[in-house]
Amino acid sequence: MRSDGRKSDELRPITIETNVMKYAEGSAIIKVGNTHVICSATVEDSVPPFLKDSSSGWVTSEYSMLPRSTQTRNKRDSSKGRVNARAKEIQRLIGRSLRSIVNLEAIPEKSIILDCDVLQADGGTRTASITGAFVALYQAINVMMEKSMIEINPLNDNVAAVSVGIVNGEPFLDLCYEEDFKADVDMNVVMTGSGDLVEVQGTAEGSPFSIDKLNELIMLAQKGIKQLIQIQQASIEALNK
Repeated sequence: MRSDGRKSDELRPITIETNVMKYAEGSAIIKVGNTHVICSATVEDSVPPFLKDSSSGWVTSEYSMLPRSTQTRNKRDSSKGRVNARAKEIQRLIGRSLRSIVNLEAIPEKSIILDCDVLQADGGTRTASITGAFVALYQAINVMMEKSMIEINPLNDNVAAVSVGIVNGEPFLDLCYEEDFKADVDMNVVMTGSGDLVEVQGTAEGSPFSIDKLNELIMLAQKGIKQLIQIQQASIEALNK
């Protein structure tokens, strides 16, 4: 039994609320236990310079943590004059994850920007951001279809992410901050709805871990991601009612 009473293979309580921002083409608040992230999708009629005249669109992300999303105040990037390295790495991960399930040629000369802002952090902010951003992206695609901005739906699949790790020798699913802090192995897994891996980020914080343990953690993540996909689908189906 874990500190919050969960079983080793149990996700934290998860909700996804949609249409939470008036002006964004898509928006959602995802709550994974005490980690809360607001995700918005913005459609722009342009692409980065490297894609100009390429007949391709683009999906990208920006990520930030509000100053009091943590126990002590974080300084805003604007006050430091630069985006911190952690935020930059996470927003690149989010962008890669969402692009993996989008046919970019089906959104020519259009960009979809996914903003993920952490309201409250208790571990797993990057994985929650990916899971919630997909729902915001889905809404934005619907708007583009309704406004005849695109002809075909560019989404090929769902995508979601979860953390796994080894704490005191035992594999755990969906680590909260307390577990993440003392984990012997910490891993983030991004996977599509069809079960294909998009990205695996894993680190041995102490002793190295075996291939068998790696496979065990990935299978544990797959179990969690299947549940996350179901939660995504439920929020999407509620939109269509």
